[in-house]
Amino acid sequence: MLKTKLSLSIILLLLVFVKTSYSQNGIIKGTVYNSKTNKTIPFVSIAIWGTSKGTISDSLGNFVLKGLPPGYTRLSASAIGFKPEVTEDILVTNARSSHLDIFMTEQAVQLETVVIKTSPFEKSKESPVSLQTLDISEIERSPGTARDISRVIQNLPGVSSSPGYRNDIIVRGGGANENSFYLEDIEIPNINHFATQGSSGGPNGIINTDFIREAKFYSGAFPSSRGNALSSILELQLIEPNTDKFQYRITGSATEAAISANGPISKKSGLIVSVRRSYLDFLFGLLKLPFIPTYTDAQFKYKIRFNDKNTLTFIGLGALDKLRLNTDIKDPDDNQKYLLKVIPKSNQETYTIGGVYKHFDNRGKTTIVLSRNYLNNGSVKYYNNIEEPSQKTFDYKSDEAETKFRAERSIRMEKYDINYGIGAQYSTFSVNRFARAYKNDMPTTYRYRTNLDLFAWNLFGQIGRSFIDDRLGLSAGFRMDANNYSDQMNNLLDQFSPRFSASYDLSEKWSINFNTGTYYQLPPYTTLGYKLNSGELINKTNKIKYMNVTHLITGISFYPDDKSKISVEGFYKWYKDYPFSVADSVAISSKGGDYGIFGDEEVISNSKGNAYGFELSARDKDIWGFNVNLSYTFVRSQFKDINEKLIPSKWDNKHIINLTVLKPLPKDWEVGVRWRYVGGAPYTPYDLEKSSRVLAWNAQNEPYLNYGAFNTLRLPSFHQLDIRIDKHWFMKDWSMILFVDIQNLYNFKYLSPDLYTNTNTDDIPVIINPQDPIEEQRYQLRAIKNESGTIIPTVGVIVEF
Repeated sequence: MLKTKLSLSIILLLLVFVKTSYSQNGIIKGTVYNSKTNKTIPFVSIAIWGTSKGTISDSLGNFVLKGLPPGYTRLSASAIGFKPEVTEDILVTNARSSHLDIFMTEQAVQLETVVIKTSPFEKSKESPVSLQTLDISEIERSPGTARDISRVIQNLPGVSSSPGYRNDIIVRGGGANENSFYLEDIEIPNINHFATQGSSGGPNGIINTDFIREAKFYSGAFPSSRGNALSSILELQLIEPNTDKFQYRITGSATEAAISANGPISKKSGLIVSVRRSYLDFLFGLLKLPFIPTYTDAQFKYKIRFNDKNTLTFIGLGALDKLRLNTDIKDPDDNQKYLLKVIPKSNQETYTIGGVYKHFDNRGKTTIVLSRNYLNNGSVKYYNNIEEPSQKTFDYKSDEAETKFRAERSIRMEKYDINYGIGAQYSTFSVNRFARAYKNDMPTTYRYRTNLDLFAWNLFGQIGRSFIDDRLGLSAGFRMDANNYSDQMNNLLDQFSPRFSASYDLSEKWSINFNTGTYYQLPPYTTLGYKLNSGELINKTNKIKYMNVTHLITGISFYPDDKSKISVEGFYKWYKDYPFSVADSVAISSKGGDYGIFGDEEVISNSKGNAYGFELSARDKDIWGFNVNLSYTFVRSQFKDINEKLIPSKWDNKHIINLTVLKPLPKDWEVGVRWRYVGGAPYTPYDLEKSSRVLAWNAQNEPYLNYGAFNTLRLPSFHQLDIRIDKHWFMKDWSMILFVDIQNLYNFKYLSPDLYTNTNTDDIPVIINPQDPIEEQRYQLRAIKNESGTIIPTVGVIVEF
């Protein structure tokens, strides 16, 4: 009945406004720059992409396009001596002018046939494969993603997704901990609220989509200036501050409310700032979920353009997270009762702040980046969540902070593109940990404190050149990382990371591409700082190393026209020196996709594994008026066990299908559909013999996994259909977007491994043999079917003025 009323309310709300848009009064203003020198380029032909409507930039490189229809628009730019460019999408409204700067790359010879002219599909010499680019229109309108960049990324080739409420990024069979994120040249440790410390996942994204201009996602062929990643790198470019006047955007939905402002501070500077607050109480209460995460986040970008040679940009991002139990559920079922007993209460505080200075000269540019990021993580758990000191089973408090510096130089010397630089990082990590466990057939308590200081350094370089009239592109690079944690990590040559790429254009429409590279990543601070009760940094004693992977990627791309691309890529990844759990005798890669803390255990760096497969991808920006993104991925992921036998990792999904279709409709309506299919993941059964022991159960109030049968079972496949409907109103002085987003439209039910409880249906613990000594007593464990999945409708409104 509630769902019926909600659906009727949605329909009525959509039909309230039927007035058509005002006349076409949209304006785009901008400046065209030389990407090498940052000097303005005069007399550039600017056009609405795919049309003849356009203008010419003036002698100072400035341009204005007037009388544009409201909606998302791309521009194309062409000039003698420069490669043709296609911009990302920009939203045009009647209420304000839109600002878009265009950066063009010098080209010695104006080519006629082999260059894909004015195409939105980017390919660089260093990354001719495994690079996907998303613009703001695809991010904003992606169905089932709630405008969350982490969930949008899950639509791309090679990326797996988890059912439920997590944003883990699983790329080509790699772990959720193997990714790195950059916000306009500044590295940020994670992009999610309630992040898994030591990994990257969480239920909601931190970054406000209102800020994003473009997203570049590398699933291989990483630029040498980007380090500390094994599986993927995500680079987010933000919009530029408005130069005319302040404009505002207010967003409201059942899950959050946000306000952002964008405008000039002076003639040479501008500011973008936003604040968001979650309102998940309503939605999670409606779904009767036993936990309610609430968060607040803020973000800003302040840019100063001193002159055409010098710019300075400040970036800030922060979040406050709190997870509480939903004790208001009336008559909870067995599943809800179980979760209410075992979910810990947690709080997180995180921020990243930094500055990027860029100096341009006739040969290129120098970039200097200084930033600091911080994470405070606290989690406490009681037996059955009875908050009494004697019932405490887990208590964790930690702080980690990183101060980072990078100096980078990019130049073009004759036919060569050269990039090189150095970096340094000072990190602190402190933790106070208490935990009850059951080990060696007896209850055990872990308690330790750690205060760790770490200094790291790196240097990198890359050189690329085109041959045979730009048909052949070659790029070679290297990176070296080291730190003072131990003798195993303090030599740059031990972490020498070479890489090589090649791309050859067979014709204007066909190209073959290749890349290989070796990459290193530092184990998480939770692993580096783990201590025994004696106070020994056991993983330092165990001589752990940087994690290491080598990629081999090859593919072929076909461009039927300037709006579409079809590609096939095959990949193979060799892992070595991966942390191996001493207690559980498995590689810890499979442990990074859950809430809490990842990597806080004794390990040795001797695990090996591989991931391999292929991807088929088809993207078309305009096929019969549809924007279509379709991909199929076959992937296998496996690591060696203690007997040197390869066994599937948690990310061995085998088959992944993603289909997203977006369609603009008359009168400023838009509709989008997303369908995804993910093959069943391996899982580990519980050790019911151990778990049933009273002392074992009382130590952690949950069953124990049977690591002797690690990932020997497999879950059923997961698939889901999402739909989104948008309606735009472009008024004279303001605009509004009303959207309806429905996740899991056909109400697919996903089966997870059974839960187990030590109580009967009356929630009373049952001991089989109460007369025996406590060491021999056992609970009667009862299985609880663990089924999830429901229709999740969301209605929201976005107002700009």
